[in-house]
Amino acid sequence: MSDNKLRIALLVGSVRSGRMADPLVRWLRQAIAAETWIDLDVIDLATVDLPQVDLVPGNSESPIAERLAVADGFIVLTPEYNHSFPASLKNAIDWHYTEWTRKPVTFVSYGAGSGGLRAVEQLRLIFPELQSMTTRNVVGITAPWNHLEDGLFVAPDSVIGALDATLAELHWWATALRAARRPEPVPA
Repeated sequence: MSDNKLRIALLVGSVRSGRMADPLVRWLRQAIAAETWIDLDVIDLATVDLPQVDLVPGNSESPIAERLAVADGFIVLTPEYNHSFPASLKNAIDWHYTEWTRKPVTFVSYGAGSGGLRAVEQLRLIFPELQSMTTRNVVGITAPWNHLEDGLFVAPDSVIGALDATLAELHWWATALRAARRPEPVPA
């Protein structure tokens, strides 16, 4: 990775079979490939075996801890299930702490009526507690299944514009916070 590039982790929050996340990840990979400043690491929670119970988060082995730790920022791809985000995503967030610290988090959400934005609003409450900051701009995709052609997501112009604005803001914050991070802990 070039020193000029920022390592951005795309955290795929849905683990359901037949999930809408798969065509959205393909679309995001293609769209992000044009961004010369991003070194993308896709972390798909459907392929990660995080313990659910009986272990202490932060004190046990996590198969994604190092990948999160080296990231300069995060894109969380989340569906909205029952006006919230998936339990798999909450488990992944809670299993880690310092890996999120002093890094920006942005969101690409999807769902029926609100485009997943109710899930995003709940996530906006969680990440600051982990000493992360969330971006103002996000991408909310309403009924993405209505924009599939041969299994591929074809983004409407409004979604493309939202992604451009979101990535520009993520770039700014990831650059600023990478320069500001230091090894000593943030005062409580």
